[in-house]
Amino acid sequence: MAPVKVTKICCIGAGYVGGPTCAVIALKCPHIQVTIVDLNQARIDAWNCPDFKLPIYEPGLVDVVKQARGRNLFFSTDVDKGIQEADLIFVSVNTPTKKSGVGAGFAADLNYVESATRRIAAVAQSSKIVVEKSTVPCRTAESMRTILEANSRPGTRFDILSNPEFLAEGTAIADLFKPDRVLIGSLQTSEGKDACQSLAEVYANWVPTERILTVGLWSSELSKLAANAMLAQRISSINALSAICEATGANIDEVAHAIGFDSRIGPKFLRASVGFGGSCFQKDILNLVYLSESLHLPQVAAYWRQVVEMNEYQKHRFSKTVVDTLFNTITGKHIAVLGFAFKADTGDTRESAAITLIRDFLTERAYVTIYDPQVEESQIWLDLAEAMPGVPLENIKKQVTIASSAPEACKNKEAIVIATEWKEFREIDWETVYTHMNKPAFVFDGRLLVDADKLRKIGFRVTTIGRGERT
Repeated sequence: MAPVKVTKICCIGAGYVGGPTCAVIALKCPHIQVTIVDLNQARIDAWNCPDFKLPIYEPGLVDVVKQARGRNLFFSTDVDKGIQEADLIFVSVNTPTKKSGVGAGFAADLNYVESATRRIAAVAQSSKIVVEKSTVPCRTAESMRTILEANSRPGTRFDILSNPEFLAEGTAIADLFKPDRVLIGSLQTSEGKDACQSLAEVYANWVPTERILTVGLWSSELSKLAANAMLAQRISSINALSAICEATGANIDEVAHAIGFDSRIGPKFLRASVGFGGSCFQKDILNLVYLSESLHLPQVAAYWRQVVEMNEYQKHRFSKTVVDTLFNTITGKHIAVLGFAFKADTGDTRESAAITLIRDFLTERAYVTIYDPQVEESQIWLDLAEAMPGVPLENIKKQVTIASSAPEACKNKEAIVIATEWKEFREIDWETVYTHMNKPAFVFDGRLLVDADKLRKIGFRVTTIGRGERT
């Protein structure tokens, strides 16, 4: 049996992974029809928006969609039609951490994956290659295969592949154009290898073949969790060192620079901060913790759990520093928080450190003004309500204001907290900001973003994460 030549692709799920990934596939493969389907009508309407006000913000994404939409890239709520027509189907649905039941707080909730798989089995009238694109626990493909085989029509076969994404939000389009690697996992049968070759040929339209790695199914599933765990581990490691720097008078920038020169370590992911966020790092590590515990590996589970605990400690340590520096109380004080997204160049707020900081400030009965250049006001209220479930939203709104610019947010405040590394925060007219603040005026830099010496000359009292005050 020869590999299938893919001419039609369907992607189930129009979110942060499926949308950009399949838009780039459509751009790079004009001979392949790509249809992205989702039951969320509002999301599909946004992808089809005539003004290209897409449902997610990602630099370069609008240009990709402009070139391919209507040519060979389509967005639809007709899931069944997409499944029926496709040779290859990406399953790119959300896999959040479970909030209840067995494994709550750690295990991935695979409800959407199972629903999509059952829909494929019910609707497909011809053989399909089904590709896990969502981040899933090891051996999820086995469950998908069992469901598909148990519910398929006679003469219809399904080959399961794992093709995890390794995108970084803010650089996703650049990552897709020039990926470090494309990983495809398959069963090591002749049919599995043929299916793997079919997908590899799609990527080979623009990715060098030496960067397309083909491995076993279970190795592929675990590699995604492992990659995110290792990256998060580096962030927690440098953040742990930042606490030592503050206590000893060392400078975390200098320490990171020095150790990054070691070719075995390298300079990437050694930038101290108020903590990592996003949809992947914490979720995937907790998934790894749960997997380790279920495999009766408690020491392994404890090791990875500590990466998340260190991240939480860093956030709370920073908010405590703000309280301690502002004369041990922030009750009734006005604080500007610059940035709400979990990092710059994205509108994503999932697990954002800013949410934890603001919750801590509100618990101390401070007044907070928030500014972020990309996050929608409705998303901020949604996140704060979720972070403080015991507090009515109308009460939160009595303590929180959302500003339309950084200078507006800082006006008449006692302190400024930099929570996201947006480039525009480097370019603020700090002298003007200082004249409109209550004195003494404090700046707390949680992202190593501003020139602390320059701000001190203006008159600010500056606290930078990872920098001790001793000389």
